Amino acid sequence: MNLVTATGIIGGKSSSAPPPNPPPPPPPPPLQQPSNKKKNKPTTTKVFRVFRSVFRTFPIITPTACQFPILVGGGVLPDHRGGGVSSNRVTGTLFGQRKGKASLLIQENSNTLPTAVVELAIQTNLLQKEMSVGMVRIALECEKRPEKERTELLEEPMWTMYSNGKTSGYGVRREPNEQDLKVMEILRAVSMGAGVLPALDGDGELAYVRAHYERVVGSKDSETFYMLSPDGRNVPELSIFFVRI
Repeated sequence: MNLVTATGIIGGKSSSAPPPNPPPPPPPPPLQQPSNKKKNKPTTTKVFRVFRSVFRTFPIITPTACQFPILVGGGVLPDHRGGGVSSNRVTGTLFGQRKGKASLLIQENSNTLPTAVVELAIQTNLLQKEMSVGMVRIALECEKRPEKERTELLEEPMWTMYSNGKTSGYGVRREPNEQDLKVMEILRAVSMGAGVLPALDGDGELAYVRAHYERVVGSKDSETFYMLSPDGRNVPELSIFFVRI
């Protein structure tokens, strides 16, 4: 009798199964193509990649003078905001390993694939330090080519870079890599902010600064990105100028 009773109790316990686990949330949809994305010509892209790989084997030569108008107007860069130019808001992300080079990634919004990725000639921690002290102005300058060889400004393969009027080296445009896309997925829900991301692929932590930028197109040879401050101030903490001379 005792054995039957015990079996009945055991059987009663086993009959009350725990509730099933809730299904995992669906994965987010993939990043969308930007509305103005153009297909790159395969031959041109291949030539640019070969050029960049060869160029990186040479030492950086510091020019003796900056041709950008930063030296012409008493240290003041031209402000294109106003009449006669077009502007729109985009998402810009500065990120990189603290002691590695910072990269600038431009998106139409946080849900789209990048329209441009530029590796800057400045360490991430140094750029963050300069931004914490005061306004930073980065000028990326390249030479004009013959009209038939002209491409979109942000598709130029290389620029001479100046940070607050001082030559820093060279900015290099590159295609988005796997790490770039991982960063974009992680920051997808972030519209504005700064912080540190965990190590991706064992390469060390990544520091990032994401914000909205006002993109001002002055001409086919001049574009400026003004960081919009989250506190509503009119003075940007960072301005990035792309120019062909």
